[in-house]
Amino acid sequence: MPWRLLSLVLALCCLAPFVPPAAGAVEPKVGVERLGVQPAYDVVVYGGTSGGIAAAVQVARSGQSVLVIEPSKHVGGLSAGGLGATDIGNKAAIGGISREFYRRLGKKYGQDEAWTFEPHVAETVFHEMLFEAKAPVVFGERLDLAKGVEKNEDGRIVSITMESGLKVSGKVFIDATYEGDLLAKAGVSYHVGREANAVYGETLNGVQKGQARFHQFIKKVDPYVEPGKPESGLLPGVQGDDPGEDGAGDKRVQAYCFRMCTTDVKANQVEWEKPANYDPRRFELLLRNFEAGDDRLPFLVGRMMPHRKTDTNNRYAISTDNIGMNYDYPDGDYATREKIIQDHYDYQKGLMWTLANNPRVAPKVREYVRKWKPARDEFVDNDHWPHQLYVREARRMVSDYVMTQHDCQGRRVAEDPVGLAAYTMDSHHVQRYVTPEGAVRNEGDVQVGGFAPYPISYRAIVPKKSECGNLLVPLCLSASHISYGSIRMEPVFLVLGQSAGTAATQSIAGDSSVQEIDYAKLRERLEQDGQVLEWTGGKRE
Repeated sequence: MPWRLLSLVLALCCLAPFVPPAAGAVEPKVGVERLGVQPAYDVVVYGGTSGGIAAAVQVARSGQSVLVIEPSKHVGGLSAGGLGATDIGNKAAIGGISREFYRRLGKKYGQDEAWTFEPHVAETVFHEMLFEAKAPVVFGERLDLAKGVEKNEDGRIVSITMESGLKVSGKVFIDATYEGDLLAKAGVSYHVGREANAVYGETLNGVQKGQARFHQFIKKVDPYVEPGKPESGLLPGVQGDDPGEDGAGDKRVQAYCFRMCTTDVKANQVEWEKPANYDPRRFELLLRNFEAGDDRLPFLVGRMMPHRKTDTNNRYAISTDNIGMNYDYPDGDYATREKIIQDHYDYQKGLMWTLANNPRVAPKVREYVRKWKPARDEFVDNDHWPHQLYVREARRMVSDYVMTQHDCQGRRVAEDPVGLAAYTMDSHHVQRYVTPEGAVRNEGDVQVGGFAPYPISYRAIVPKKSECGNLLVPLCLSASHISYGSIRMEPVFLVLGQSAGTAATQSIAGDSSVQEIDYAKLRERLEQDGQVLEWTGGKRE
């Protein structure tokens, strides 16, 4: 089957004021503008995430040709995939195209800015930005993981090839995926998992048994199939491995989940459905936790979004995070990832059905889950469940500058900033283990803040020159596990995407590698375009 070009989509309904969804509402009909695809571009962006869109828009506005290749059917990544209650430590640290995105969202709701928004509205705004910039998008095309990257003798990428056979050449490439497939297949160094504290002289990396105080069990819960009998085996979700020593590195990855969009507007609800392969054993630990006396609502509702919708996230001991079930995702092939994604759907759908229906669930929790259900007008082509798994962390590039805890806390300051990060150092749990006392405990959660917005180095979004001279990586950037937990926020990905797009255009204009561009000129253009590169103690927003 030949590859397909689906162009940018401009939702016709967005030409009129936004109104609350009616009963049974679906996404608006769209008009399709075929922009055409060429065999070669100045810049090729792999990944239509928020950062990829910002990169493409910046390149197009600079007058150079750009193509976005998106493996799925949607653009916007998590910003259009359920993460509608934006995580950002200080809005004053955000400028440029990133700030423009939130202002455009605000106009949809009659506001100056909107930092909480509905997923389908975010996707519409992304489509509008791409359409106006005339930046074409190819949907449904995945990089050939076996032979998808062609490099020349100088180590530069010449072209990338998709599984369908679609081959696109470019002068500069941008890996804007959450997984970092392009950087990996281009031979760029990267890391998966948690570094030991000793690697970068940190204190919050590696195993964190002592630090893991949040989202924790507050009651003793038995982990065995037959309570009190270790010989009966462990319940699903509990790992039998040694959790490791505090500060030691490992290959474990912080947990993923789906950021559900729910509502209490009955006319706009669909029911919680029991998955076809529902396994009650997966939720026995959850039910025992309720019976032990922990009756807390096991997920975070957060700020109310427009039209009485919520962005729902993980919270407390057992929640939407499918802990320990994603270790093979970052380096996995597509079949492996699809299996993991399906397992996350099965787990989270089963979790919500259990919370709504099982009599062993605390009554107040059952009542809440029966009141708030998936929004009918969101994710209409995916059974009203997010189409984007919350990949909090996958591969992280290792370049000449690795962002670390020292950058976050101001002990080191990058001299070549391309944006600011402003969020707490935040890691979700990575494993669930059995204590010597025979109880279940979570490990990996870290939440340490109290520092000002800090600069992200340009060198952290480009590989070592010896590995690739024409690739930029604004999402899977060079950062330790714990610093990445602070940087990995959607507004920052938008910022870094724009900066990567600017650097790409200057690399082409100067006929230089991305490592050799004139940083002074880069900074001048970034500031002209509204990027915030220094924190001067401005008002917290």
